Amino acid sequence: MKESSPSSRMLKGAFILALAAVLSKLIGTIQKIPLQNIGGDGVFGIYNAVYPFYTLVLLVATAGFPAAVSKFVAERIAAGNEEGARRVLTISSVMLIVLGVVGGILMYIGAPLLADWIDNRHTEAAIRSSALALPLVPIMAGLRGYFQGMHNMIPTAVSQVAEQTIRVAAMVILLLMLDRNGAADDWIAAGATFGSAAGGAAGLFVMLIYWWIYRQKSANKLSLSSQSHSVHEPVFPLLKALSLYALPICLGSLSAPLISLVDTFTVPRLLKGIGWSEAEAMVQFGIYNRGMPLVQLMSMLATSLSVLFIPALADARVRDRMDLVQSQSRQALSWFWLLGLAASAGVAVLAVPLDIMLYQDDAGSEAMRWLAFTGVGATVSIVTAALLQGMGSVKAPAVHLLLATVVKAVLNIILVPYFGINGAAFAGIVGYAVAAVLNTWLLIRLTRLQVTWKQDVVKPLFLVAVMSGAVIAWMFGAEYLFDRWALDGRIQASLITLGGVCIGGVVFAGGIFQLKIMTTAEIIALPKIGKKLAKLLQKFKLIS
Repeated sequence: MKESSPSSRMLKGAFILALAAVLSKLIGTIQKIPLQNIGGDGVFGIYNAVYPFYTLVLLVATAGFPAAVSKFVAERIAAGNEEGARRVLTISSVMLIVLGVVGGILMYIGAPLLADWIDNRHTEAAIRSSALALPLVPIMAGLRGYFQGMHNMIPTAVSQVAEQTIRVAAMVILLLMLDRNGAADDWIAAGATFGSAAGGAAGLFVMLIYWWIYRQKSANKLSLSSQSHSVHEPVFPLLKALSLYALPICLGSLSAPLISLVDTFTVPRLLKGIGWSEAEAMVQFGIYNRGMPLVQLMSMLATSLSVLFIPALADARVRDRMDLVQSQSRQALSWFWLLGLAASAGVAVLAVPLDIMLYQDDAGSEAMRWLAFTGVGATVSIVTAALLQGMGSVKAPAVHLLLATVVKAVLNIILVPYFGINGAAFAGIVGYAVAAVLNTWLLIRLTRLQVTWKQDVVKPLFLVAVMSGAVIAWMFGAEYLFDRWALDGRIQASLITLGGVCIGGVVFAGGIFQLKIMTTAEIIALPKIGKKLAKLLQKFKLIS
């Protein structure tokens, strides 16, 4: 049997990791719907106030270390130094355990102080509950990095899916138990955040099983390796090298959750300032976050698809093919601008039936409508960040997102006292737009890309307007028809929503080719997926 090449193993591994990441993110996003349905908007608000902070602390403790461990392990394995690879794992594991335990203890003890910073004491129990996951997750991250360095992505993929699945299962079980026993909102939210600890334990358990199997299989080989390599790398230089490699990745990862954290520290406090009680402010914050899973789904799709363009763009740049760089950049920008605009407009038009379908009533549908348009900026900023990385510009997108965070915070302070949660949603639109515009401007400057007003702006806006008009017409007709049938409100909203999605999708797909926004040649040229997508579209007679 022919052994696969290192490059093919890397591509296969990248695909496995991407698939696992999409699946785990999808599970993590969709779980917010039963959370609100069971716990209500008050619990939903507390959860969404605490979870970004937990994510931030977790990133500080772990972000960058899987990549660092993977790199250092791969280098030592390539040199035949398996003992050195194990030493990297040992040293990084000790450091990650210390970071996790210290971070968990500080977060648990400091819960009252953090609740004061959020200006809502109802978050204290949930902060303490989420802190229980911190000692578990960092060591899991280190083990994932070790196996990635061995070019074995299966353990990481399985543990990611197991972590999210158990997290959601534990959350739902605890929600049902606590809600049935009449627990207060803060304790129900604490039960929901405890799912992170349960998921972390499950993910770590999976990684330990893989590590035990690996040790059993390679015991003899490792014994020979330990005899052939007697030189031990000093602890502190290796620790320093690991940290220096991980730090820039960590800083880049922190920029994304900072925007969510801005809402955590400003919106509840500002709502209290205009007369809402603590409990009422959390209910309003929960209503505000109803649209967030839909925006996250847009961002998740953009993140998953954007990685297709990075290798192609980097390869074109290395070969000094500026024509390919420009065509790849133009395609990516056109696709994601169009998809982001269409998805945002679709959610905005269908906000009321969507709200009822997912969350049982239409509270906050106006805020959902505004929040939907953050998806445009988020989608464009994600794909342009990926393209800039392919061009070798890594730091600029992180800086732009940090600037967007500052804009978001300032606008929250200005707008929330006057417009409530609608003001926070509008601030998000402007914040993400800042990141998107700055990234796009830098990409145009680096690639010398020519932007055509009619082709790149007017036609997509016209298509989305026609699509929105078709969906609105369907909504009016369907509401008239379903009202006469006296259907249940949630069933009626579901039928209107699903019908609107189908009609909007057909109009959108047909309009792309009728208006010549995308040509057959451009679709075929898409990296990895172009030819298959073209065949699928030809099957449905959408292209010739």
